[in-house]
Amino acid sequence: MMKILFFILFLTPLLGNWWLLTSCLIVLSFYMLTFPVSSYMMNLSFGFGMDLVSYCMILLSIWIVFLMLMASNKIKFTSNCSVEFVMIVVLLLIFLVLTFSTSNLFMFYLFFESSMIPTLFLIFGWGYQPERFLAGLYLLFYTLFASFPLLVSIFYIFVNNMTLFYFLISLNMNVYLYLSLVISFLVKMPMIFVHFWLPKAHVEAPVSGSMILAGVLLKMGGYGLYRVMNFMNEFYLNYVWMILSLFGTFMVGMLCLSQVDIKSLIAYSSVAHMGLVIGGIMTCSCYGLLGSLLLMIGHGLCSSGMFALANIVYERSHSRSLLINKGFITFMPTMSMFWFLFSVNNMASPPSLNLAGEILLINSILSWSTSMGLFLALSSFLSCCYSIYLYSITQHGCMFGGLKSESGGCMREYILLIMHWLPLNFLFLKMDIFTFWV
Repeated sequence: MMKILFFILFLTPLLGNWWLLTSCLIVLSFYMLTFPVSSYMMNLSFGFGMDLVSYCMILLSIWIVFLMLMASNKIKFTSNCSVEFVMIVVLLLIFLVLTFSTSNLFMFYLFFESSMIPTLFLIFGWGYQPERFLAGLYLLFYTLFASFPLLVSIFYIFVNNMTLFYFLISLNMNVYLYLSLVISFLVKMPMIFVHFWLPKAHVEAPVSGSMILAGVLLKMGGYGLYRVMNFMNEFYLNYVWMILSLFGTFMVGMLCLSQVDIKSLIAYSSVAHMGLVIGGIMTCSCYGLLGSLLLMIGHGLCSSGMFALANIVYERSHSRSLLINKGFITFMPTMSMFWFLFSVNNMASPPSLNLAGEILLINSILSWSTSMGLFLALSSFLSCCYSIYLYSITQHGCMFGGLKSESGGCMREYILLIMHWLPLNFLFLKMDIFTFWV
C-alpha cells in the first residue's frame, strides 16, 4: 500500500510536465491491475490496506484523475495557473487514495473531509461564473454540517471500544448513534432532499471538478456506508432511507426532463442513480451490496464521460443551454456516436456495468419489498426518457449559426472518451472479480 502512496507523492516534481505526469498515472493504473485482489484487507502497512472495495475505488480515482488532466487541456494551453491546477489535482488524488485505503475510522473521517479542500479550490479557481463562490459554500456547509455528528460518534466509539479499526468495533447501537453514523454519508452521496449542493457544484465547476465529483467523490458516501454497516446492528430504520431514495429517483427523473442546462441534467441523473445505490446498500443483502458496488463504478465512468462530452460542446458553443446546443450530428458526427454510446449506457444498456448493477439492485430491492416495484419501474422508465431526451435534443434540430467556423473534434478528445467507454463496457466480461467481495 505504501508503494502506491509513495509513487503518487514522488509525482510532485513532475507538476510542470503535464503529459509526463499523465503518462505516470496511466502506468500506475496498469500496475495496480497486477495486484492480487481479496475480500479481506491485504497489503497492510502502517494501518493502510485494501480489500476489493478499496481496490476498485482507488483504481477508479487514479483513472478519473488522469482523464481529468486530459480533459483540462485548455488550462495548459492558456497558461491559466496550470502548475497550481496540477498540484491541486495530485493533492486531491493523494487524499482520495488515503481515504479509501485507511483501516482506521478517524483517519477515514480526516481524509474524507480533507478531500473537500482541493475540490473547493478547483471550483473557486477555475469555475465559470461568479456564482461558483455560492456553489462552493453549499458544498462545504452541507458536508460539514452533516459530518460533525459523525466526528462526535467516532469519539464515542473510541471511548467505548478503545479501537477504531473497522473490523474490531463492536457496539450497542441506539438511534442517535445510528443517525450520526449514517447521515453524513447520505448527504455526501447525495440523498434526495439534501442533494441541492450537487447540481450547483456541477454547474459552476470546471470540467475537471465535475468529473472528479461525479466519478469519485459521490462514491465516498457509499464506501463510508459499507464501512459503518460492518459494525451496526440497528437495521430497522433502513426502510426510511430506502423509501426516501426510491421516491427520490422518481422525482429527480421528472426534474431531469425539465432542465435546460446540459450539466444540470447530467448532475440530476447522478442523484437518481445514487438513490438506487442507497436502496441497495440499505437492504444489506449480497445482491444489494454487490449491485451498488457495480453501479457506483459504472456510474463513475459513465457520468464522468458525459461531463467530458458536455465540456467538448461547451468549448465550441460557449454555452451549456439545450436551446443553443442543437444539430451536432451534422457538425460533429463522430462525437454524436459517443453521445449515443454514453446516453444508452446512462440508461443501463448491455453490456455496460450499469446494467449489471441495476439488475442486481432491482433484484435485491424487490426481494426486500415488492411494493417498491412501482418506484423502480417508474425510475427506470424515466432514466430512459431523460437519456433519450438529452441525446435527441443536442444532436438533432437547427444548428447554431456561430458553430460553422469551429473544429469538429481532435484526437485528444476521442482518446479521452474511448478511455471512459472501454472499461465501462468491457469490465462486464470479467464481472466475476467483483463477486469475491460478498
